[in-house]
Amino acid sequence: MNILFLMTDQHRVDTLGCYGSRHVATPAIDSLAAGGTRFDRCYTPTAICTPARASLLTGSAPFRHRLLANYERNVGYLEDLPDDQFTFTGPLNDNDYALGLLGKWHVGTHRTAADFGFEGPHLPGWHNPVDHPDYAAYLAEQGLPPYAIGESIRAVTANGERGNLLAARLAQPPEATFEHYLATRTIETLERYAKRRDTTGAPFFLATHFFGPHLPYLLPGEYFDRYDPDLVELPVSVAESFAGKPPVQRNYSAHWGFDTMPTEQTRRLIAAYWGYVTLIDVQIGRILTALDELGLADETAVVFTADHGEFTGAHRLHDKGPAMYEDIYRIPGIIRVPGAPAGQVRDEFVSLTDWTATILELAGADPAPAEDSRSLMPLIRGERPDWPAELVAEFHGHHFPHAQRMIRDERYKLVINPESCNELYDLSTDPHELHNRYQHPELRPVRARLTRRLYHLLRDRGDNFYHWMTSMYDVGPTDYDPTLSVFERSGA
Repeated sequence: MNILFLMTDQHRVDTLGCYGSRHVATPAIDSLAAGGTRFDRCYTPTAICTPARASLLTGSAPFRHRLLANYERNVGYLEDLPDDQFTFTGPLNDNDYALGLLGKWHVGTHRTAADFGFEGPHLPGWHNPVDHPDYAAYLAEQGLPPYAIGESIRAVTANGERGNLLAARLAQPPEATFEHYLATRTIETLERYAKRRDTTGAPFFLATHFFGPHLPYLLPGEYFDRYDPDLVELPVSVAESFAGKPPVQRNYSAHWGFDTMPTEQTRRLIAAYWGYVTLIDVQIGRILTALDELGLADETAVVFTADHGEFTGAHRLHDKGPAMYEDIYRIPGIIRVPGAPAGQVRDEFVSLTDWTATILELAGADPAPAEDSRSLMPLIRGERPDWPAELVAEFHGHHFPHAQRMIRDERYKLVINPESCNELYDLSTDPHELHNRYQHPELRPVRARLTRRLYHLLRDRGDNFYHWMTSMYDVGPTDYDPTLSVFERSGA
């Protein structure tokens, strides 16, 4: 089966109609969900680009593949996957798949997408590389104006300096945007792959990785002004006080200068983010239309997902960072597979990493080497298999090293922060995660249960973070000696 893999960056689930948005127009993505399966509780293994994307490529958790930070903010971790690391492209190549990737490549410094077998222009980095020669060639081919922006939106950082660029008006028509360019190149590649399939019968895996709606939101007027800021209801968690929470969250809020922006500016920023989501949806619609017109839809599985979410003012934060809130860990997860039931909504906990084994199964390859991945095909077929009742995620740092582990189940979320206070949220009574209840005595049994469960899951995985938990918490009996008592023995 052909596979078309559509991915966005830093995409909030609540901006999609099929996930409940009342204001943002996303008809193409919504139609994909209506024709396939939507996973309501899909999560990233870590809310940062490079490690999450490396987990998708390898089917391994970040602690295992060890590519733990974005290379432009690297804090001493690996900058490329090891040469012997398994990736799903190997088996697909062995099965004679054409492999294409149009868009963001953010899985290392020296090894490019081509090193893993993908065709397509090398487009590295965390934001649209608008100086790339292929993009310049596209603008010239179409007679379109060059990139230029105005009306910048910025905050003020903790030291009183200008903050990061958050949004701006793009002085180009929609056809000149990087997003339209990526969709055009994707359609051109689909046309080539369709001819190849007609000639040889060989299938394809084609990925389009949009750089947005990652900030800064740089949009032509049609999308910059698409949504009235007065429509924007600020996130409930904008009431965040950071009381009883890790101090790094307050510091990160100051880093992004959230409190230096007036409320109307925040609404304007969120409205621009909505416009960015709609711009991308239009491009996805173009790609899906081309798939239909080329007669490929009935033999192509289509996936839509994201590497992680975005704060956009939630918890008085922007971007992503050292906080394991739903805003940045919950992601869209949609797939349409020919012959599978349409209009399904599954509520099992699934991960971005699970797409790896799913891709391998769709391609007729063995998913076993994707060590931390579980094929979603039984769920897509409408079956009710045994499935984990909880989800584990991890974080290792971005601007600075910062170790975190999280477990969430049907109702509760526990976050272990070795350098600070731990967090426990009751997502039933506090869905916006405003109240850290880790120290609340009435939740002591919940805390103990989740701590022990997380400890054993980490041990089973081989994630050495568990060593910290052994000495700090009641994790139950251990089957190893963490006390170095061997040195007390005679002859040691």
